Amino acid sequence: MKLQSILIILSVLICCMVGSVGAQVVQNNDLASRRSVGAATEGMRPADWGAAVPDLTFEARVAYQRAVEEVYWRHRIWAKKDSSPKPTLDQVMPDSALRAKVEDYLGKSRALETYWQRPIRDEQLQAEMERMAKQTKQPVKLRELWEALGNDPYVIAECLARPALANRLIRSMHLSAESTLSPVGSGSAKQAVDTREPALAPAPAARMFTTAVWTGSEMIVWGGAHLFDGVYFGTGGRYDPATDSWTATETINAPSARGLHTAVWTGSEMIVWGGKGPAGELNTGGRYDPATDSWTATEITSAPGARMLHTAVWTDSEMIVWGGFDGNRFVNTGGRYDPESDSWTPTNTTDAPSARQRHTALWTGGEMIVWGGSSNGFTGINSGGRYDAETDSWVATSTTGAPSARYGHTAVWTGSDMIVWGGFEGPLNTGGRYDPATDSWAATSTTNAPTSRWRHTAVWTDSEMIVWGGQYPYTNTGGRYDPATDSWVTTSTTTPFLSGDY
Repeated sequence: MKLQSILIILSVLICCMVGSVGAQVVQNNDLASRRSVGAATEGMRPADWGAAVPDLTFEARVAYQRAVEEVYWRHRIWAKKDSSPKPTLDQVMPDSALRAKVEDYLGKSRALETYWQRPIRDEQLQAEMERMAKQTKQPVKLRELWEALGNDPYVIAECLARPALANRLIRSMHLSAESTLSPVGSGSAKQAVDTREPALAPAPAARMFTTAVWTGSEMIVWGGAHLFDGVYFGTGGRYDPATDSWTATETINAPSARGLHTAVWTGSEMIVWGGKGPAGELNTGGRYDPATDSWTATEITSAPGARMLHTAVWTDSEMIVWGGFDGNRFVNTGGRYDPESDSWTPTNTTDAPSARQRHTALWTGGEMIVWGGSSNGFTGINSGGRYDAETDSWVATSTTGAPSARYGHTAVWTGSDMIVWGGFEGPLNTGGRYDPATDSWAATSTTNAPTSRWRHTAVWTDSEMIVWGGQYPYTNTGGRYDPATDSWVTTSTTTPFLSGDY
């Protein structure tokens, strides 16, 4: 796409504003101007977008998003009946909201590419820009938007066309689901929460970023999201394998709709906490009693700050949450929740591991071990820490012989060792066994190990770790790892089906 072509389009739009008063002229010439704009865009080819233009950084995208929102806000009419002055953009849209918008359209683009295998192509961005030019009913605003983006065709494609196209394509993937969801919120950024009535069978509605706990006789799933198009669920279900049947969980007094939260089983209740909902990150939660099918809210006084992508473990008397992302930054704070007293105690930050998300945490019977994760959303970490709840103190895990940095991996406790495996910094098919008694690592064998992956699952059977599924590419393969012999056995793929992304 040549910048000269963009300037031709802008000239056409400017011409639309010339005339007496201007409004009527623009109205009469609106269709003609849109046709002129459309004709001009036909010369804008993706190949002309400039090989010298580097990929936009996240911070650059945030800056351009602010420029776009300033145009929209400038054109928004402030109600005359409202005597208060029109607030500034910063007052109605803080930096965190701008970042969330950028994360949203980038996340949707990634979902189209990795989850649905439908990456947004240059030709589609080109067509979207042509659609904007030909169909706009507000050529003046469109001209200002382009000017705000420096009249740079590459920036316009990435920061104006991509968000619109990604949102439309993602929503087309969920038409059937959205028919039973209710929009909430304001403006163009409508989101949805599940409003369906609880009922026996079928299974809860399709979702990802949900949680599941095992009670000893049932699996309870709750919450979740179609995060890339702003749909969140505040519903769940109990699955009984003995009868192969589902029972919906009560919705009265349930926590607000969310995904990317955590859940633990106490022996009698499921405790849900944190996550992200339509309004952002959360520090609320609830205790669900399957015996009475009822919810009790968790106390928020002294609770950790709102967050998602954190971890939670159950100690036999308390739930410990730690780490995560609060919407603006990664955190290394946490809290211990006592359901008996419905109270929180913050975890010590002295000697705590560095701030991170997408890490793992497990309870050994005496300590919580945190390991791995990402400190910026893209780069892995290979450090960790052991937290003693009795003394409220941290001890760093050794990095000598530790697996390479990663996030999105799995970790299981064998009774004496923590085994971490897989994850992303590649992706990876390596791992390590950590012995807290000696603070030492031993690498897991890669002979016959499953292929590299992340976002997979792993469980401990009392003698083996079984990993299965995951991404890069999507796979329905797995393996059984025996730490006693440091060996792998491939899991069967008889009657296979394609595993999900999360």
